[in-house]
Parts: sequence; structure tokens; C-alpha cells
Amino acid sequence: MSAKFGPAGSGDSFKALGYKSSLQIPEYLTKIGLDCFEYQCGRGVNIGSDKAKELGKIAKEQGIGISLHAPYYISMSSVEEEKRLNSVNYILASAKAVNDMGGDRIIVHTGSCGKIPRETALELAIDTMRIALNALKENGLSHIHICPETMGKVNQLGTLNEVIELCKIDDSLIPCIDFGHLNARELGILKTKSDFEKIFLEIKDKLGEDRLKVFHSHFSKIEYSQGGEKRHLTFEDNIYGPDFEPCLDLCIKYGCSPTFICESAGTQAEDAKQMKDYYTSISKI
Repeated sequence: MSAKFGPAGSGDSFKALGYKSSLQIPEYLTKIGLDCFEYQCGRGVNIGSDKAKELGKIAKEQGIGISLHAPYYISMSSVEEEKRLNSVNYILASAKAVNDMGGDRIIVHTGSCGKIPRETALELAIDTMRIALNALKENGLSHIHICPETMGKVNQLGTLNEVIELCKIDDSLIPCIDFGHLNARELGILKTKSDFEKIFLEIKDKLGEDRLKVFHSHFSKIEYSQGGEKRHLTFEDNIYGPDFEPCLDLCIKYGCSPTFICESAGTQAEDAKQMKDYYTSISKI
């Protein structure tokens, strides 16, 4: 096994090259030399089952893996029970869609802390996650991995430790480590290989080596302020970071085979290829 690389959605070059339909994304990525992509359902799961299955068939034929980003408005930590139960429905709809596509991972934002203590928000999110796991099981979708994501704004639920605590609920849960988000919420904490290694070791120590080896990841450079994340940048940025090379070096060191989804602003496919090219070069050493 080896790491896989691809973009969140497509990118500016998708339309520039004359592509129009999401069914053409696998061809587009194959031409660039990538392995996977993350279908974006941030504003809702609006793809029908037939089209999702067609996309999955095309992707499989071209060797492209698919994950799916669940709606942004999921709030597993809401104090309102109705919002939490609605979030379970959104997770279930996301799982059904990615299953039709032939994928097995959905990436989920767990919500914000609002005006309640972080500990209370985490307790609510843990309870909602348990309900979501039961919903997947009841619908024959227990093979779909929910991947709670580390978040970039300080008031959001989604520190590394909070994501790890969520993933402790069940072995099927895989952490989505967004290194750009972690760097932004901690105001530029990821500078050296040692900084990245602390994250790898935290996952290994608390979730085990098996999940470290297959973690999901988002990667981009992100501008930040005191509140954390402001906006996604491209790999051309040399101010905010983080750089991807130390992270990929550690993937080789620890024998990891993650899925890396690049979320650069418009150049996500090209920047994902930069990551893959570097990873390929160090894999041969």
C-alpha cells in the first residue's frame, strides 16, 4: 500500500481544460496523474443514486478512489436535539451517496462550541456520533468510515485531542487530520518535522498503529488570525504554511498509507500532484 493523493472537488483547471460534468473528474485526474478525489457535498447531498453509481463505475475503471465531504452545516455538538438528529440524517445521506460511488469514507465537521464549555460540546458530539454509527449499522452501511475532521477556527470543536476522543468510540472511525487547520488554529505551530511528528505519535499512542497507517488528511496552506483560519491559499504562499514535505517524510518513516486530499484555493489538483511527486521521489530512496 502507498499514500493516495487528489483534490477536494476539481479545481480551476478542470473548466479551463473544457470539462463540464462531474462524471469527467476521473478522466481529468488520470491525465494529471492523481489517485483519488473528495466529492463535495458541503451544501447538501444533492447527487442522485443513479448518477453517483455512474460516477463510481467510471472512477473504478480509471483507478480513482472517492471519499465524500458531508454537509458543512452538520452540528453534532448543538444544544438543540433536533439539530443533532438532523445531523445524523445528513451523515446517513452522505454515507449512502459515497457507498453508491464505491467509496467508504465520509468527512464530517463536528460543529462549534458556541457558548457552552468545550467539554460539554464534546460530550454532545460523542453522543451524536454513537447515534450516527447505529444509524449506519441499521441501514447496512457499517462499512462506511466516518472521519471527524480537525478544524481551523478556535471556537470550533476539532482540536487534535477532540478528534481523537471522538474516534475512540469505535474502531471504524478514522481521524481526518487537516494539517492546515491545525496550523491555523494554533497560529503557525507546524514548522519542523518534530512538530508534525507529535501529531503522528499522538494518533499512534491513543488510537493505535492501525489507524495511524490509514488516516485521512486534508492539506493546504491557510491564512490565519487570532481566531484561527481565515482563508485557504495555494502552495505558492511562503508566509503561512504549513509545508507538506515533513509530513510526507514521516509517512515513509512510520509506514503510513494515508489519503491526502489537497484543498488549495483553485490549484488543488496541481498542488496534490506536487505532493504525490515528492512522495514518489522519497519512496524510492
